[in-house]
Amino acid sequence: GWPAVFDRASGSTMYTEDGREYLDFFSGAGALNYGHNHQDLLEPLLDYLRSGSITHSMDMHTPAKRKFLETFRDVILEPRGLDYKVMFPGPTGTNTVEAALKLARKVTGRQHVLSFTNAFHGMTLGALAVTGNSMKRQGAGVALTNSSKIPYDDYFDGETTDFHWLERVLADSGSGVDLPAAVIVETVQGEGGLNAARASWLRALSDLCKKHDILLIVDDVQAGCGRTGTFFSFEEAGIVPDIVCLSKSISGYGLPMALTLFRRELDVWGPGEHNGTFRGSNPAFVTATAALKRFWSDRENFEQQIAVRANQLHEGLARVAATTEGAVVRGRGLLAGVAFPDPSTAEKIAAASFERGLLVETSGPESEVLKLMPALTISTEDLARGLDILMEAVDASVGERELTAVS
Repeated sequence: GWPAVFDRASGSTMYTEDGREYLDFFSGAGALNYGHNHQDLLEPLLDYLRSGSITHSMDMHTPAKRKFLETFRDVILEPRGLDYKVMFPGPTGTNTVEAALKLARKVTGRQHVLSFTNAFHGMTLGALAVTGNSMKRQGAGVALTNSSKIPYDDYFDGETTDFHWLERVLADSGSGVDLPAAVIVETVQGEGGLNAARASWLRALSDLCKKHDILLIVDDVQAGCGRTGTFFSFEEAGIVPDIVCLSKSISGYGLPMALTLFRRELDVWGPGEHNGTFRGSNPAFVTATAALKRFWSDRENFEQQIAVRANQLHEGLARVAATTEGAVVRGRGLLAGVAFPDPSTAEKIAAASFERGLLVETSGPESEVLKLMPALTISTEDLARGLDILMEAVDASVGERELTAVS
């Protein structure tokens, strides 16, 4: 959808090879939470590459891996009271989801996994089986089995009775519904339309899983690493998932990297039972360590900065929604957008934004949601400028729609 060739970038700005400038409110679909080529990540990476140190190590031990694991423990896990084992499942989001599903089935001895309407978890077969999007599922070319879809928060009327049916059938030995190995959930459905689950709904889901000995997997590939305001998107709800999937911005620099976190007692893997060639990308360990130290060592100040930017973003999105009857703001933190009643509106606005030098995408089963993901480190000035460009694109698109209706 962006007919341009991009050849360099800095902060929240990308440049095409012919010199045109674009504000980036896409952030590599969440892989660039700290913007492009941040100096505090770039310099350690360059120093490491020039040093002759190991770049590829599979699952061997290296100083870069040790420093990352120590920093992740000290900066992220221990301050939050979390005691997860850390697994390197492969370089991408779908790799960590596959590892989580495989582990849940191995631990419980059960096959079935419950996922949610409009969920998106990746493009490999296991991840597709727990994905809701029909277009992506059809690309598998084979039957996607061992998974059932249940309603996400507010799929019906937003009442807490959302789990009434599930609670009933799990408790009834005559229901014919087998006890699942796990439930996998996104706290904000990034690709599914920016549906954001309420904290109370997530707590109810967590309680239900505990009651029936079902493992709870949180897919934090897109919503994690600060995107919703805290490092993990589930912190606001006060829950502790059994398994957590991380990728995208965990490397901090856009380098491929993924983690699967799980409670220590779930570590039943045998040696080499789940392996892969690209689980030891030391340049990614270096930038990940630098990102954690630079942004998350002072957790309170960084989260406050994200909150200020998020308020600014949501105020701008409220102005966008006010232009169209029935439009609503969706999402949480700096993973937010506007859902329009006419499915074509969001794509028109995205195209008009590109023409004016702003990169935004769409989301939802019919691309009906205009989706914004600016860098967590974006300046207030760049964010304001981008929102002004967005309003110009909205005005042009709404005007076009009104003229079409009149003609």
